[in-house]
Amino acid sequence: MTLIARLAALAALLAPAAALAEPDPVDWDAVLAEARGQTVYWNAWGGATATNAFIRWAGDTVEARFGVTVEHVKLSDTGDAVSRVLAEKTADKDTDGAIDLIWINGANFAAMKEAGLLFGPWAEELPNWRYVDVAGKPAVTSDFTVPTEGLEAPWAMAQVVFYHDTARLPDPPRTMAGLLDWARAHPGRFTFPQPPDFLGSTFLKQALYGVVDDPDLLQQPVEMADYAAVTAPLWVFLDDLTPHLWRSGRAYPQTGPRQIQLMADGEIDLAISFSPGEASTAIANGQLPDTVRTYVLEGGTIGNASFVTIPYNATAKAGAMVLADFLLSPEAQARAQDPDVLGYGTVLAMDKLSEEDRARFAALDLGIATLSPEDLGPALPEPHPSWMTRLQDDWIARYGVAD
Repeated sequence: MTLIARLAALAALLAPAAALAEPDPVDWDAVLAEARGQTVYWNAWGGATATNAFIRWAGDTVEARFGVTVEHVKLSDTGDAVSRVLAEKTADKDTDGAIDLIWINGANFAAMKEAGLLFGPWAEELPNWRYVDVAGKPAVTSDFTVPTEGLEAPWAMAQVVFYHDTARLPDPPRTMAGLLDWARAHPGRFTFPQPPDFLGSTFLKQALYGVVDDPDLLQQPVEMADYAAVTAPLWVFLDDLTPHLWRSGRAYPQTGPRQIQLMADGEIDLAISFSPGEASTAIANGQLPDTVRTYVLEGGTIGNASFVTIPYNATAKAGAMVLADFLLSPEAQARAQDPDVLGYGTVLAMDKLSEEDRARFAALDLGIATLSPEDLGPALPEPHPSWMTRLQDDWIARYGVAD
């Protein structure tokens, strides 16, 4: 039984979620007092040096200002953290849990929410929530079509982009059909991370958007659609594409950052990212040549928000809220958007900020390879999380290769 299926079964056995318990974010002074001296175990993806450095900076700052220690528990798969909370629930460990904060979104959030494994609501009571661009960025309150309802706090915006080395590929393909034609003519020069890596599964969804007749169907749970009919063009596309991938589709990079090394080594000319500033960050860090540029496909690319959430049995709920609130601060958001740091999009609304804080963002040089917001264009909504789960399982059954 898959993790999502186990959580669904558990949800059927659970009583309705308990009301918000202390600490109460409405009384922020009390939260700060309780948080001081706590250690927050933040379970977050640890697959990129730049991300790890940002998390370390955030932890050091929160410790210096609020007396909260942050321990980064590095994950390769967010499902590992979800499984840990599920195991604690099964063992009736309803307090003193091992995980205080999880970097999460999509199917993992939907499953934990359904199973009653989350603390809250709390996110919309944070002091820095007042700066969040709720109207302009609906993804901050709807995670893969699932309403967040204050159970998770956004901390970064992302949108699918492709990056290419103009020295070898000056005119990249801008549609999925064009990508297939280009790959046939240039075998081995494109790849994507191996699903169920999040970015690899995102490529499957982006490809589906490129071939589906009615994209609105993707906003519904997969069970409500004729899955076989909707995805048939995708499997035809992938059947044609796979033999022309890097290493003829017999091997895949295990993570997004691995693509950067492949491009730097001259093995591929085109790669996918969920961070519009990733290429500029890699150039700034000396990982990619300054001939690399970013672009989006015709018709748009998928966008979403990254969130943090607190398990229902977290030990340091107050400390976790303090950290989540700091991640929403203009200071942290501007640092995350700096391509020399992360290059992530902000979840904040500029017109809600003070003049001083707006200046933080205005002063940023987004980098030589980063698209302007106008060139990035509007984001396509994430499909319902059930689509990613089904797509990645089917991809593994059809094309999966050994690790």
